[in-house]
Amino acid sequence: MATPLDTTSATRTRTVRVDADARATAGARHVSMKPMSVTKAVLAFALSGTIVLVLVGVVGVFVMQRVGEAEAMRDARNLASVVARAVVQPRLTNGILRGDASSLASIDALVVEGVRRDPIVRVKIWAPDGTIVYSDVAELIGERFDLGADELEALRTNAVDASISEPRETENRFERDFGELVEVYLPVETPNGQRLLFEAYMKYDSVAASARQLWRAFIPVLAVALLAFAWLQIPLAYRLAGRVREGQQDRERLLQRAIDASDLERRRIAGDLHDGPVQQLAGVSMSLSAAADRLEPDDAEAAAALRDAAERTRQGMRSLRSSLMGIYPPTLERAGMSAALADLTAPLAGYGIAVDLDVDGTLDLTLQTESLLFRAAQETIRNVTAHAESSNVRVRLSRVGDDALLEIADDGKGFAPAQAEAARTQGHLGLQLLADLARDAGGSLDIASTPGEGTTIRLEVPLA
Repeated sequence: MATPLDTTSATRTRTVRVDADARATAGARHVSMKPMSVTKAVLAFALSGTIVLVLVGVVGVFVMQRVGEAEAMRDARNLASVVARAVVQPRLTNGILRGDASSLASIDALVVEGVRRDPIVRVKIWAPDGTIVYSDVAELIGERFDLGADELEALRTNAVDASISEPRETENRFERDFGELVEVYLPVETPNGQRLLFEAYMKYDSVAASARQLWRAFIPVLAVALLAFAWLQIPLAYRLAGRVREGQQDRERLLQRAIDASDLERRRIAGDLHDGPVQQLAGVSMSLSAAADRLEPDDAEAAAALRDAAERTRQGMRSLRSSLMGIYPPTLERAGMSAALADLTAPLAGYGIAVDLDVDGTLDLTLQTESLLFRAAQETIRNVTAHAESSNVRVRLSRVGDDALLEIADDGKGFAPAQAEAARTQGHLGLQLLADLARDAGGSLDIASTPGEGTTIRLEVPLA
């Protein structure tokens, strides 16, 4: 926030303080924009692409694991279904429900010799009331346990169900040595139509091994596909980055040409005005003064009028020269920012405004930066004389880190943010354009103002 500037002198004075060794000459104007590195852009693309590919690969492996496990469980259900309905059911007799020894012996021989093979480690056949009517462990035959909801649902719907479990129940006391198991159960029927529940226990490791074989078979395919995709993207990225760089270079060339053309036109206009109207006004002024001198003895009143006209002509000539400096400040390239800012602020004395100017002459500024700083100072000084009603103006140009800082503060009437927005919407875009130029140059333009407390404008731009 700006604060009123103190002035200790009863009269308004102008103080100019300029560091020594100001630049005497400056190089040709040049738009400095850092070219985009195609290699860096492609490396960044490749790195991000690699991260994405790794994530896709991890997700793909996880999905294939789940798919492999699902397929392995489906194979377990199919195996149990084939064993139950194509192998065991045709050998069932009605006597199994009564515990007939010959019926049990027939089923046991079939199970032990042909069914109980890896991955199947245990077989049970249940009655609907939960009685085990057959097991390859004879001690379990005749024992009764409550069937779970899934088992009863399988009996009712004729479905094939499977689940992974650890044998902790009493009925599974003979399976505990096998560790984690896959239980598959489905209904079978005796010759007289009695529905029983066939249950097969399979080693989970065997089922998991089948799942691993399945999803591992797809890993090479996934890896090749991802690598091929990456290799196809890199040439495309090179081409795209190259085109972007070419477009950037074209824009730089167009901008450079526009700036050069603008400079040439400003110089031409300034030269034409200086060599034409300014010289003509100077000649008119001298002619009027000479005429006044000749009339002085004979007609004092006419001589006074001519001298007044000569003075007004000289004032118009000075105003025109000030305008010329605004169009194209010759001191900016010839003597640098110190002299240019001194010339810019010199007319403020005519408005009764005291100026405190402090310029760090050791700053190494490019012509582009000098031009931006001068335009900002020019716009700000114009606003001070037109609107601020201030008594003092402080102008500072200094170095802050790797940036050049231009700070202009006045002790005028200031303004509220709403006033600034209203001015902008009504077409007063000088400071807005400067803010855009500062942003394009990698800097910033900040304005702090409070009604009755003045205004401070800070422009900060990179030195290089």
